[in-house]
Amino acid sequence: MKIYAAPLEGITGYVFRNAFHSCFDCVDKYFIPFINPNQHGHLSSRERQDILPENNQGMYAVPQILTNCAEDFLRTAKKLSQYGYTEINLNLGCPSKTVVTKGRGSGFLAFPEELDRFLDKIFSETEMEISVKTRIGKEQPEEFEKILEIYNRYPMKELIVHPRVQQDFYKNHPNLEVFAEVMKNSKNPICYNGDLFSYADYKTFTEQFPDVDTVMIGRGLLMDPGLTRQIKTGEKLRKEELKAYHDKVYLGYQNVLSGDKTILFKMKEFWGFLAPAFTHYEKYAKKIKKSERLYAYEAAVEALFSEQDLAIDSR
Repeated sequence: MKIYAAPLEGITGYVFRNAFHSCFDCVDKYFIPFINPNQHGHLSSRERQDILPENNQGMYAVPQILTNCAEDFLRTAKKLSQYGYTEINLNLGCPSKTVVTKGRGSGFLAFPEELDRFLDKIFSETEMEISVKTRIGKEQPEEFEKILEIYNRYPMKELIVHPRVQQDFYKNHPNLEVFAEVMKNSKNPICYNGDLFSYADYKTFTEQFPDVDTVMIGRGLLMDPGLTRQIKTGEKLRKEELKAYHDKVYLGYQNVLSGDKTILFKMKEFWGFLAPAFTHYEKYAKKIKKSERLYAYEAAVEALFSEQDLAIDSR
């Protein structure tokens, strides 16, 4: 089984990727949170730091582009090729309203004719490999039949399918009936993405879809950083490993950010996913969330690790 790490804006940047990769080297591809091309063709400071080769050493990293303008895509692809990248990913999955109202991300799926013209241009005018991360429609899953017909016209590196429509956001359950049809009818290699939060979720999914050989995991890696290794080797996460991983993430942000508030914002986001991995975590999570200084944060984290056990297998 090949396992990919999903891009989560503001969370899975290079600090996270380097810490995760050094502690849990069981990810086949890391997808870099999206680049949003601008009219001048310049990368933002965040985007540039995220794609610099020196910030992605030892891992297979794939930049993602969010746009509905073929010229912007091609311009950005050319720039990325100059950094040594040979594969890029097109974001047709982001459900954010600010993205969708501009006809980008999963909002682009509502305009299949425009999408077809866009794909025709980018596939014909770049030699880079292109993968696509998609939802199954904007409002109704029935939309995907026509969308898949369009996708089948182009030689994608792979099609990464999150079987929800845009209006689901992350509510409801992934539509596995539609995904089954995708597996049957797609001419491109398929990767599954959606609600793989635990080893039990993974086992249930693979029992239903034994022919799937590639999955992408996002929030599940934040909730259980040892999940990829457990899938590949059966070895479960240990508390001392989790502490070492936390410390790398924390030190990484201290090295690149300044000010307690800025660093704590990132770490509180981190714990928003991770805290339920512990038994009786609620009061510790509350202290972490309320901390305004690094010393208070460190005390709360130390207490959680020393006083509670991992509860990942119980959820």
